[in-house]
Amino acid sequence: MGITRSVIFSDIDGQAFEHVTVFDESDIGTRPGILLFPNVLGTKEADFIRAEMVAALGYVVLVVDMFGQGKRTTRADPDSARYMNALNADRMILRDRVNAAHTLLKGLDGVDPARTAAIGFCFGGRCVLDLARSGADIAGGVSFHGVYQAPPFPNAAITAKLLICHGWDDPIAPPDATVALAKELTEAGCDWQIHAYGATGHAFTDESVNMPEKGLAYSADADRRSFRAMVDFLGELFG
Repeated sequence: MGITRSVIFSDIDGQAFEHVTVFDESDIGTRPGILLFPNVLGTKEADFIRAEMVAALGYVVLVVDMFGQGKRTTRADPDSARYMNALNADRMILRDRVNAAHTLLKGLDGVDPARTAAIGFCFGGRCVLDLARSGADIAGGVSFHGVYQAPPFPNAAITAKLLICHGWDDPIAPPDATVALAKELTEAGCDWQIHAYGATGHAFTDESVNMPEKGLAYSADADRRSFRAMVDFLGELFG
């Protein structure tokens, strides 16, 4: 097995985007394709490592650049959320970008365009949900410690199955937001699951986060359990 990364570029309305594909070059034939939407900081090494873990399961993974080439931040940046905030302020642009990424994924070599899914972390979880809300023909989506509020315009019919992996003590997605998401998805007729992890806050898959006083901290147990849940979910979709 040889996991390979490859940088690919796309253009949306004259802006360049730099994505990364991750796949096992020893696999032959077509495989399901998985979109991976990063958190508030944009694409980074931690996303590529996570993508390699998913690619090793037999998928082609596209790590999506949602912000544009060169638009990345770090936790030390005093305005680390500026690119995310711009998209949160215009959910229609966000919707256009997640759908453009899906179109790009379906055209990649080795991807079966009829078998695609999406996973996302924090802000990336919002991206997964908004892709599903747009009516995209993904088989399913997984949100890890995501953001749940629906966009301020009507959704299309949701056809994707959804798995929501959630820290119950997440201050960014408190219980009322989680219940509202369940109500929204139920009313949409969506096939959904919510896995809630007790004594767990936001960013539980991110080993670089340790701010328990703010409700943000890595949890090895929740990380392991949610990854296993994702593996089983994708296996059910594509097995």
